Amino acid sequence: MSSSPKAKPSLTNDEIKPTLIAMTLPMLVGMITLMTFNLVDTFFISMLGTEQLAAISFTFPVSFSLISLAIGLSIGTSAVIAKALGAGQLTEARTDGLVALCLSVVMVIILASAGFAFTDTLFGAMGATSTILLYIRQYMDIWFAGAVLLVLPMIGNAILRAAGDTKTPSIIMAGSGLVNAILDPILIFGWGGIPAMGMQGAALATLISWLFGSVLIVYLLVRRDLISTRWIPVQQLVKVCRKILRIGLPAAGANMLTPLAMAVLTAMMASYGAAAVAAFGVGARLESIACLVVLALSMTLPPFVSQNFGAGQLSRVQQAYRMCGYFVMQWQFAVYVLMAVLALPLARLFSDEAMVVNIICQFIWIVPLAYGLQGITILTNSSFNALHRPASALLLSIIRLFVLYVPLAWLGGHLFGIAGVFVGCVIANVITAAIAWSWFNQTVQRAAAMNAAQETI
Repeated sequence: MSSSPKAKPSLTNDEIKPTLIAMTLPMLVGMITLMTFNLVDTFFISMLGTEQLAAISFTFPVSFSLISLAIGLSIGTSAVIAKALGAGQLTEARTDGLVALCLSVVMVIILASAGFAFTDTLFGAMGATSTILLYIRQYMDIWFAGAVLLVLPMIGNAILRAAGDTKTPSIIMAGSGLVNAILDPILIFGWGGIPAMGMQGAALATLISWLFGSVLIVYLLVRRDLISTRWIPVQQLVKVCRKILRIGLPAAGANMLTPLAMAVLTAMMASYGAAAVAAFGVGARLESIACLVVLALSMTLPPFVSQNFGAGQLSRVQQAYRMCGYFVMQWQFAVYVLMAVLALPLARLFSDEAMVVNIICQFIWIVPLAYGLQGITILTNSSFNALHRPASALLLSIIRLFVLYVPLAWLGGHLFGIAGVFVGCVIANVITAAIAWSWFNQTVQRAAAMNAAQETI
């Protein structure tokens, strides 16, 4: 059995940048592999037809709601464990890890069961037709049944990241994505005696890839002694659950606002027809690829923030936050230029229908303009959670999505049609980023001033 995790010593300012790079690069490689294969998943489904592509686009807000719960719980898990490790409380960190896994499994089972029971109601409210609803059912019935296998790798990877290991989570993500990509064409179209299963095959490929990740992550956590294997008294169990949920629930709520907003936008797009929904779904998948660096940083920055927060090193927290913010602005602008140039060939990868291609191109030419600013908001949310300020992260998400994003998208659509919806999204990201940047920096400065005042007493 490998040695127990140890709290790392505080870093000098000169070590902050290489430390973040060393933590982020392995995570980025894993996410690139995983997200690329998810895009391949959408590509294979698009070969079944526009209605099937529209169906998988409808599923995104609902499936991402459950994924958001897992993400929120992983944020709470990472923040709690990283702070404990930063303070040298190793036994507490292992107990927190076991409770986080058990708690997440129970909560996902409850939410997935509710989703399974109300599938028709949910997607009918979003504007899915009876034909598209049939394809949605084929996919989501299997997806909901295996959802518990989704949460185990996500929480397990959060435990590894909190302990400073970002390489192993990247390998697990890449491996799961590879399994999914290999099985997709086989199960969707059939091969070597395996019957073509269409939408059901796509869902089954996803489920098997989750099973692979779940088995591997549980084995590694036990092997490395990163989770407790002892019986936890009920009183302690409740205490740890409250500690994780105090950050995890607001974080999950903040993350679940995104698919809720996406559901509203999907309903808006449904008013323009199935082609608009299909194109919007492709745009959402492309966005996940375009923002990979931001997403990787949002997973590796919080453990760094939490450990330095636990050690009382708030100046390093602010320096790391600003460094990442400046970087994502420059990086996402370069990504936008590349996407804008390749818009037409990218669109034609997913459809040969002129209307679908045209809307995908509109999405690419407009929405990614603000991906750098959107990245500022994402990093701010994750950093607020890492500072154990989940209420601030939740409020920022509410402001972005339901004070600005949805209303401005609706107004833009009302005035200028589909392109107006996209412009409204850009304007919302610009305003939210300005609020987020100012809010976080002021929060850290006030906390540092309070610490300095206490030290002089």
